[in-house]
Amino acid sequence: MSDTFDLIVVGAGPGGYVAAIRGAQLGLKVAIVEREAKLGGTCLRVGCIPSKALLETSELYEKSGKHFEERGLRVKSLELDLAQMMKHKDGVIATLDGGIQGLLRKNKVERFVGHGRLKGGGIVEVSGDQPVTLTGKKILIATGSVSSSLPGISIDHDRVGTSTEALSWPEVPKHLVVIGAGVIGLELGTVWRRLGARVTVLEYLPRILPGIDEQVAAEAKKIFEKQGLVFRLGARVTSAAAKGQVCRVEVDGAEPIECDRVLVAVGRKPCTDQLGLEEAGVQIDKRGFIQVNSAYQTTAPGVYAIGDVIGGAMLAHKAEEEGVACIEKMVTGHGHINYAIIPAVVYTEPEIASAGANEDALKAAGVRYRSGKFAFAANGRARAAGHTDGFVKILADEATDRVLGVHIIGTHAGELIHEAAVAMQFGASSEDIARCCHAHPTLSESIKEAAMAVDKRAIHS
Repeated sequence: MSDTFDLIVVGAGPGGYVAAIRGAQLGLKVAIVEREAKLGGTCLRVGCIPSKALLETSELYEKSGKHFEERGLRVKSLELDLAQMMKHKDGVIATLDGGIQGLLRKNKVERFVGHGRLKGGGIVEVSGDQPVTLTGKKILIATGSVSSSLPGISIDHDRVGTSTEALSWPEVPKHLVVIGAGVIGLELGTVWRRLGARVTVLEYLPRILPGIDEQVAAEAKKIFEKQGLVFRLGARVTSAAAKGQVCRVEVDGAEPIECDRVLVAVGRKPCTDQLGLEEAGVQIDKRGFIQVNSAYQTTAPGVYAIGDVIGGAMLAHKAEEEGVACIEKMVTGHGHINYAIIPAVVYTEPEIASAGANEDALKAAGVRYRSGKFAFAANGRARAAGHTDGFVKILADEATDRVLGVHIIGTHAGELIHEAAVAMQFGASSEDIARCCHAHPTLSESIKEAAMAVDKRAIHS
């Protein structure tokens, strides 16, 4: 059996299914190939969505057990039903998967279940229960990424596992060791700490959250330590393995650590194995990322790539934007992404969010800037809600006052950051933000105050 399409998308994660839908909207006959039964990729199945479900529920559990009483709310006989928590998480995934399936049907995108492999000449072979050979005028690779590991670590996908396993453990670990103090390690470490685990985070670098504004990361470390996370920085893990129910983690120059679970969270790598890239003439770099030009075209005629497989920020929303931009360039000749203002969020409590440049980047580029900072402790809504940790920091060009970067650590930072992203997209100055009336009492007033602080005229600090 053989079918011909205008566009074949390989991979149905955030970048792939969004690109497929946009292609269909623009009149293309589109097929999408995905080997997993559920759509949505890592983000929906074993990443962004399930982790947020667990983060939300675990936060409710911790608040009800530790913080409700100070508000006059007494909770008796609080119990953790971990199985029900996991059932809720799985239900969220199933609902959203069904939504994507419906969107593809609505837009007449034909779905093929199986592993797609490029054969060159616009041909994609789909292996699986119902093998099929597809022919496409254009092929888009959107296969995402997988968890990385380190030499000496024996991942058994049970006691020593990645984020995938950490989303479905059947019991709360007594002692969890997290290798890597990046976003994934801190989010999932936070989930299990809230549920009762003792959590030790090992990080090779001398700081947590590499890539995040250094002042924000330092503040986050202090807050997370108060919450109960234990950090060991400058720790080079040489091995980790499980023997029965016990895991042993060895660190260079230190005593081994014994625990009952290990989460390996040292980053992600592109998922490009078994795609037939070499046969199709698609070049990859030494780290395995697919090389593309500004139109997302690979070195093979008619073959494009987006998302985690081409590098850059490994974020679902970045992949979605690339999917739309790629298809629009392909069909209309025009498509755009402002890579300088892609927001990033860490969904701990407090949340951490940023858009634009941080101070290290500005200093390295020799850019002269001014900084304005406002603490949530001085914000009425934050004080009333009991979420006073953190601050907003705005960086603006010294000469033009144009906002260059905004960094937030505080409750709901992931929602607040988009005011800053939109402002920067339209070239706003800190004065522009400061002159906009913000409703009172709201957390967003902290952004206005930080903008006023750039010119040293914040009212409430």
